[in-house]
Amino acid sequence: MVFSSVIFIFTYLPLFLACYYLTPNRFRSWVILVLSYAFYAWWRIDFAFLMFFTTWVNYIAVAQMFRSDNDRVRLSILAGMVVADLGLLFYFKYFNFFTDSVSYVFNGGETYAWALPQVILPIGISFYIFHNLSYLVDVYRRDLTPSRSFVDFSAFIAFFPHQIAGPVLRFADLKEQFYARAHNPAKFNYGAVRFMTGLAKKVLIADSAAVIADAAFAIPNPTAAEAWLGAIAYSIQLYFDFSGYSSMAIGLAMMVGFYFVENFDAPYTSVNITDFWRRWHISLSSWLRDYLYISLGGNRISISRTYVNLAATMVLGGLWHGANMTFIVWGAWHGLWLIIERLFNVKASAPFRVGNWLLTTLVFVIGWVFFRSETMGQAMDMLSGMFGFHGLALRSDYAWQFTGFSLALFAVGVAIALGERQLRQVFRLKSTHELVKGGEIDNPPITQPMALVATVLGGLAILKLVADSDTPFLYFQF
Repeated sequence: MVFSSVIFIFTYLPLFLACYYLTPNRFRSWVILVLSYAFYAWWRIDFAFLMFFTTWVNYIAVAQMFRSDNDRVRLSILAGMVVADLGLLFYFKYFNFFTDSVSYVFNGGETYAWALPQVILPIGISFYIFHNLSYLVDVYRRDLTPSRSFVDFSAFIAFFPHQIAGPVLRFADLKEQFYARAHNPAKFNYGAVRFMTGLAKKVLIADSAAVIADAAFAIPNPTAAEAWLGAIAYSIQLYFDFSGYSSMAIGLAMMVGFYFVENFDAPYTSVNITDFWRRWHISLSSWLRDYLYISLGGNRISISRTYVNLAATMVLGGLWHGANMTFIVWGAWHGLWLIIERLFNVKASAPFRVGNWLLTTLVFVIGWVFFRSETMGQAMDMLSGMFGFHGLALRSDYAWQFTGFSLALFAVGVAIALGERQLRQVFRLKSTHELVKGGEIDNPPITQPMALVATVLGGLAILKLVADSDTPFLYFQF
């Protein structure tokens, strides 16, 4: 079940909201827990048991660690659980990649007898493993006291808005909200507006750009026009797909009184790659910074070690997205540019200059080619096309695949991606960060024009998704 599906919008969501608001406050964590597991088990019930088991083991281990005054015991529990969590992630996510790589290097590509059948990746495992790890580390560092309720903690892990594709949250972000949170029409309306705008991003723009991107990436030896069209279309698809999901997740959480951190801040207007990573997938960037980059030593040891830590963080961040060489190269590509910018003391808050923006755009669009490609060969084929090695013009054999409707919505997507901040200001739609900063998180203002636009866009998106049989989210595979 996905948010952009008829069954979710017309059956699951009304049922969840009805159960939630008809239940007394003290039992609402139970409603979240039970119905979130039902949401997850809709896909595969056995993997729901896996998520429950990992949640329970981490909760017990953290409780034991918190009660101990012996630093060696605490460190042993932390190390053991980190190994166990990452081991689980490795098995489900990287075992196939590992055996295939070993076979390719040492056995001429022939599968080893000891290699197991293809392992199926549980949806959302990367996210709930990271949620558990941050809980472990925060309690170990004594930045957080453990949850006093297993129901609250397991409801946090399973909470369906962020369960499958993030944002990457920390229990510290929601702990107090589980104890007390406001419910009122203003908060619910804000959530509904965020959900509908996110749905429109996903269904109207991302899915339309996907038609162009899929067609272009399937063309052998693409020309410059075909390759650039495909690369930019995928950049738009990925952004509106993921930011649309994040907006829907924020909206759904607000409907029941929670607020999540924002995950995007107009990343395609960034003027350097450091700036880009402060605006793109913000929750993952900050997670990698706090739990990986800083744990490796950050910039506290030496200049050369800082560069190594930056590269390692980005490569591992790439590997987190998927077990494929293309993701590793994508992470290394961004790590290289972060190092170059650190070397030349480039500041994320640098003033806007067209030349800097164009260079930054070129860097991340090239990066998305690796991110989208299934193999390194496909990525190099697309890059060769982008640099004109297969000709320049759009060929008539393929031009028919790029429909006027998809191209029009693709152009709208480009315009919104570049003017999103201005649009938010015009319609006075504040981010959750701005609401918290302004003390308005429990009473968010919504203007009538914004409500009208969200209703119209949401209605159009629902009409389109009824016609489309399948609208999967890209980040479900991670």
